[in-house]
Amino acid sequence: MDELFEELSAGKLELSNRLVMAPMTRSRAVHDGKVTALHAEYYAQRAGAGLIITEGTQPSVRGQGYVWTPGLHSDEQVEAWREVTDAVHAEGGVIFVQLMHTGRVGHPSLYPDGGLPVGPSPIATGEQMWSPEGMLEHPEPREMTLDDIAEAVADFAAAARNAVAAGFDGVELHGANGYLIQQFLADGSNQRTDAYGGTIENRIRFAVEVAKATADAIGPERVGFRVSPGSTANGVSESDTSELYDALVAALAPLGLAYLHIMELGDREQTRRIRAAWPGTLILNPHPTPESFPSKPEDGVEALREGVADAVAFAELWLANPDLPARIKAGGPYNEADRAGFYGGDHCGYTDYPVLS
Repeated sequence: MDELFEELSAGKLELSNRLVMAPMTRSRAVHDGKVTALHAEYYAQRAGAGLIITEGTQPSVRGQGYVWTPGLHSDEQVEAWREVTDAVHAEGGVIFVQLMHTGRVGHPSLYPDGGLPVGPSPIATGEQMWSPEGMLEHPEPREMTLDDIAEAVADFAAAARNAVAAGFDGVELHGANGYLIQQFLADGSNQRTDAYGGTIENRIRFAVEVAKATADAIGPERVGFRVSPGSTANGVSESDTSELYDALVAALAPLGLAYLHIMELGDREQTRRIRAAWPGTLILNPHPTPESFPSKPEDGVEALREGVADAVAFAELWLANPDLPARIKAGGPYNEADRAGFYGGDHCGYTDYPVLS
């Protein structure tokens, strides 16, 4: 397991190890999108990660897709996040915030104006959103105009500037899991006939514009980008995954981003293709086979030894084991994740996992 504990330079970042805490939605923000002292405790407990990537955080009001998720589009939200970044830095940690615009994955009940969620095309996910009142159908989204697209790009850049003001070391752009950026990439959810739809060159345009604008706003060395090739999460579908990500990676490579983060979905060959084309740091959430969920430390070691990753991200392992590096070095044991505490609630299943004595 020694490979997991080697230092790593990622852009201008110096990471103490190659264990990354993957972003995980936990739905514990207060109603106005602010994080709390509980978030500061949760992330500070896990500051032993080489890099923490926070839960998905909306860059705008319309970017929200779930109840009780945090934002980075108001002064109050920025101030609240500063308590988190201060706590992590006090423990010697490095922390990026994941900027997540959920696009069509949303519901009018989330927005003050009661309006529709937005997407590249007026195609619903076919899925539902949990709410305290029960499950709600995702409605058909409003197709984004060219002005809406430009506004969304600007919102990502503004949220990145807010992240730096809040003390984050950088941001990760969520281009995975069926959210807005992947909705533009995927031909199942993007059936536009203008410059943002149709050909692969057009479908990657929004993703590349967001990456460029964010890099211009805070510096490319502070920007990561996450992808999940072939994902069908939230109703997306891609008919041309290999060609699509070949083109996207080729367009992102010259930007000098801090890293590319792959959510692997059992297609190691696709990971190898991206690794060969990506010139910078690559973080892998390793799932070498469809059955390998959740990923294990051994999966990470295998990926590092094969050379398909420079660092490895784990989700459930970090959720349940705040002292994950110590547990890996000791060969376990590992806490079992409490699924009842995944979303919403208080400290139970959040900050109360025991550490090795």
